Formats: sequence, C-alpha cells, structure tokens
Amino acid sequence: MPDWSSINQHLRDAGIAVSDGVIARPVSGGDISAAWRLTTDDADVFVKTGLAEASEMFAAEAEGLSELAQAKAVRVPEVLAIGQHQDTAFLAIEWLRFGRSDAHSERLLGEQLAELHRTVKDRFGWHRDNTIGLTPQHNTWDADWVTFFREQRLGFQLRLAAQNGFAGDLQAKGARLLKRLPVFFDGYQPSSSLLHGDLWGGNWATCDGLPVIFDPAVYYGDRETDLAMTRLFGGFGRAFHEAYQASWPLEPGSDERCHLYQLYHVLNHLNLFGSGYLGRAIGLIEALL
Repeated sequence: MPDWSSINQHLRDAGIAVSDGVIARPVSGGDISAAWRLTTDDADVFVKTGLAEASEMFAAEAEGLSELAQAKAVRVPEVLAIGQHQDTAFLAIEWLRFGRSDAHSERLLGEQLAELHRTVKDRFGWHRDNTIGLTPQHNTWDADWVTFFREQRLGFQLRLAAQNGFAGDLQAKGARLLKRLPVFFDGYQPSSSLLHGDLWGGNWATCDGLPVIFDPAVYYGDRETDLAMTRLFGGFGRAFHEAYQASWPLEPGSDERCHLYQLYHVLNHLNLFGSGYLGRAIGLIEALL
C-alpha cells in the first residue's frame, strides 16, 4: 500500500486541495500500474502508483500527455502532479467521468485525430524515450523514416524476441522483411506527425460526449501507424475511419503499410505476453513478404 500521507503532501505542494487523512480507493484499469481514485476538496484525482523504477515511465507519460495537449486537437487528461516518495512513484492526472461512445463521438475522434496528425516536425522520433506497455520504446531523432522504423521499431522488437527465445522462422523471415522495407515506401514520403503511439480501443473514451485519449506512447512518425493500431484490436467503428479519411485521406499503399505497422505491436505483445502471439507475428511477416 502506498504511503498516502506523503503522496498527499506532494499533491498539496502541487496546489491540489487534499484533506489530511484522505486515502485513495483502488479502481480498475491498472494493468501496468496500480490505479486509484483520490477525493479532494476540489475534484477527484486519478493516481497511478508503482515502484520507484516506474518514475521514468510516469515522467514520459506526463510529457506525452502535455505534448498532445499542446496540439489542441484531441482532449487529454490534465497532468496535475508527478513525483516519488521512497520506493513509490506516482502520477496524478485529472479524473474524468467517462460515458458511452457513439457514432457522433467516433466521428469527432476521427476528425480530431487527423488534426492532431497535422502537428509535424522535420524529423522522426522524440526528445526522450518512453515505453510501449512495459517495453522500452526508443525515439532517437532520425531524418529518415525507413531507417527509424527499421532500427528503432521492428528491428528492436525482433532483437528483443531473439533474447526472449523466439528464434527460427521469426528471425529469418524478419531479417528478410527488414531488407525489403524500402519497397513499402516507394513513392510515399510520410510526414513526421505527432502520434498517440498506442491508440487501441482501451486508450480512448468519451467525456461529456467528446473524445478523450490517454495512456500515450508519444513520438513523431508516420500518421498511418496510429491508424494501423486502431484496426488491430477493435474499438473503432466505421464512423471514426470515415471521418478521418474525409479529413485527411490516406495515400496509396496504406493497406500494405497498415500490416507492416501492426507487426510492431504484435511483436511487442509477443515479447510481453509470450508465444500465443508467435503465429500471428510470423503470419504477418509472411503476408508482407
């Protein structure tokens, strides 16, 4: 159990009106970190806690939320405080009361995501590394997208898979795919768009009928990577995809690149959760080859 007296003092130092003796209540949604609802004199606060080594992960998440907020395209929870006390790290963000999504909120999300992606840089990456789930995600700036994606996305996940004991077909076919990556970008030069980075159905919701995105793995890259993730595990309906396409149509070859970008997340699931994802990863690579 976290030391709430100390965490509450950190929150008071950040200007959050927490009364003495208040203890947070556990809530669902803490697959990676423990999640809590803390009642304050002003409004409830959502708090994530973890071991001290989670401090960098929380710091990257906080910076990612701030980066998304600065784009003023899609709503994100406001970061309220971040810190560490002894062996406990914490991140406090705005508590939002989520409602049910519908076609209207999905259309808004499609339009707003396209607007978010219009925030661009002249290079690919970000100023700091972060995590995708619990896996390190390297974001060293690179002027070339193919090099960035080969080395810091697919290549990294394949190397990690080898360390985790997944050799054989995965590594042999993965190496062939890495050599063929330029083929998928013949005639296509992506913009370096601001990305959520982990946009599956569990990382968006609605609040007062408006879309909210959270738990990001932010970096600047091909906007199609966010779209590929929305098609991987469900949670995004026809209204969302049609609205995005109407706002900023995808370019030829996007269907093939969608599978390429999904492979990154399938490999990450293989490394996080084990061999149940091995067949899917190999199948994607074979289809791409």
